[in-house]
Amino acid sequence: MREIDPKQTKRAAATIWMQAPMPMVTLFKTLDVTNLVRQSRKHRESFNLLLCWCIGQAAAQMEDFYLLPVENRLMQFDQLAVNIVVANQNSDINTCDVPVSDDFGQFRRDYLELTRQVWEQCENFDLGDDYMVIGTSAITECDIDGAVNIYAGFYNNPFMTWGKYRKQWRKVTLPMSFQFHHTQMDGREAGVFLNRLQTEINRLRL
Repeated sequence: MREIDPKQTKRAAATIWMQAPMPMVTLFKTLDVTNLVRQSRKHRESFNLLLCWCIGQAAAQMEDFYLLPVENRLMQFDQLAVNIVVANQNSDINTCDVPVSDDFGQFRRDYLELTRQVWEQCENFDLGDDYMVIGTSAITECDIDGAVNIYAGFYNNPFMTWGKYRKQWRKVTLPMSFQFHHTQMDGREAGVFLNRLQTEINRLRL
């Protein structure tokens, strides 16, 4: 992580949002996850693992995700991670950062190893300041359309929330919310990301 001059980036005009009392924006979108469910069942892989992989792949294609306002400074990152909420063995929750990789096998190994470690040790696993982290929360016990997280610039990282997926004849859908800091990206870029996420889900083959 390193500080950069906002004037040297395409987000120069958006730095006004760094001073806003409520700088976060939330979009809601229903994704078609039919292929993800099929791949999960066919290869006996975790649906959540596959979705987090697709999130990482879609985000890695966009330079917006490598920037983040931190304490009124614009920071640039070289690496991305996906954060997962883990239900630990004490029936409590912890969080786990999994580094984004362009190698599915490596991502899968990291995901399984690190979430297992968090489950056993009941402690958060944090990759530190070298990674721009995309937060996720899967509330699979509930049939929800999405959620709004902390909205006052205290936690500036992008955040995605989803609940149960919904079966509709031969189609499976998943409502999802995507929250982001307005300095990091505008609604158009957020929409592009969600479209790329849908593309990654559709083309996933294990």
